[in-house]
Amino acid sequence: MSADKQHFTTAIVGVLIALSIIALVLSLVKIEDVTLPPTVKYGMVFDAGSSHTSLFVYEWDSDKENNTGVVSQTLSCDVQGQGISSYANNPPKAGDSLRECLDKALKVMPAAKQRAVPVYLGATAGMRLLREQNSSVADQVLAEVAKTMREYPVAFKGARILSGEEEGAYGWITVNYLLDSFTKYSPKAHMWVHPEAANIFGALDLGGASTQISFMPEGSVINWNKASKFTLYGYNYNIYTHSYLCYGQNEMLKRLAKELIAESSSSTRVDHPCYPKDYNETVSLSSFRTSPCTSQSDPRLPLGDRNVTLEGRGNASGCLAAVKKLFNFSACGQSPDCTFDGVYQPPVSGQFIAFSAFYYNFKFLNLTKGQSLAAVRETIEHFCTRSWEDLSSSYPKENPERLPKYCANANYILTLLLDAYKFNETSWNNIFFQMKAGSADVGWMLGYMLNLTNMIPAEAPVQVKGHVPSLWAAAIAFICLMLALGLVAFLLILWV
Repeated sequence: MSADKQHFTTAIVGVLIALSIIALVLSLVKIEDVTLPPTVKYGMVFDAGSSHTSLFVYEWDSDKENNTGVVSQTLSCDVQGQGISSYANNPPKAGDSLRECLDKALKVMPAAKQRAVPVYLGATAGMRLLREQNSSVADQVLAEVAKTMREYPVAFKGARILSGEEEGAYGWITVNYLLDSFTKYSPKAHMWVHPEAANIFGALDLGGASTQISFMPEGSVINWNKASKFTLYGYNYNIYTHSYLCYGQNEMLKRLAKELIAESSSSTRVDHPCYPKDYNETVSLSSFRTSPCTSQSDPRLPLGDRNVTLEGRGNASGCLAAVKKLFNFSACGQSPDCTFDGVYQPPVSGQFIAFSAFYYNFKFLNLTKGQSLAAVRETIEHFCTRSWEDLSSSYPKENPERLPKYCANANYILTLLLDAYKFNETSWNNIFFQMKAGSADVGWMLGYMLNLTNMIPAEAPVQVKGHVPSLWAAAIAFICLMLALGLVAFLLILWV
């Protein structure tokens, strides 16, 4: 071989070696998360409660569907009027009542994506009661709701009545999803980690017709009829959950009024210890027959359909005593694992988020800031002794139909939490009264959507890594070039 050819071949080999080293270095360069333009998805849930209906619109990046804490609440819309169960005599109006909020929801979502948006409607205790009264009418109401939804350019997934246990369990999922209790990303460890079990929150929900409690007991749940099992992010959760129908605040107030009238010797004017002094309210005995919670006949009540005037007395201790009579605590005997009416419940443990009417009543009384139990009792007692003139002048913007009910509601909440659920002076500090976590409302709605869209997987999320696109492309280009030059060098060697 001549010296020139030898030098040429050596140069080619040297270039190939240099290019190989460069390609190898580029292929091993520090990897980073691949950043791609996110595709936003949307979901909608109607919360059809006993007293009103609300619509919630959620959005999330589609490439992070299985991560936690990525869903944000884009819109909440309160439907005008009462809950859909109130339209039993005119079911088409139940569907029409949703149109205003549906129109608002479409305005916050791109038109090109609307037909892919899943829409759910979940009805709770109000419809559960209507189904008990007349199942065919309940079906008609849901059919009219579905008919209206299908007129809109969205992917309607159905309207159904949730069981009380579903309502409680989905509320528990929502709370812990929003608070990153299931899983969170650790920047230090560069991986997803499972928080300690102590960081799992319980959920306390109080609606108009029912109330729910859901939490993870410290020990095993003895009565598995009251347990729900979940596998979320690869971890198993056994929670206790129970729903008490007819123990929502609106049904409680009806039951309280009925009991006061039944106990009174007068048939037309009855003292009401929870109402403010000098406040009067007239009720018809026929109104008690409109709900299964108060429709049972009582021989103590006067016959006929007469009106009875409830006269407020502003008696704090009398109010508390009257509210406690609504619970059958004697049915539990001496059992420590029992709330009332003979219902099993393991001892409460951990921290709790109390939302819905728990929050709204205590917010009005300025009791959501973590006061001691003694301070809470003192505030409620003082409020209950104020006259109607004092209250109406002090809260001119408050709904005059709601204002006289706060004393009864607050005493009911205390009785439910302390006497029924058995929170005490110490564990009271583990209850946090709030309605939002992050940017989203707390309730069963988000948990319901997450479950139906499979956005909380059973498997733990995997942190997907990739090369920086530009460097990866360069590495590929150099490798291809190296292969091409290698072929040229091979042909040159054969030629030489």
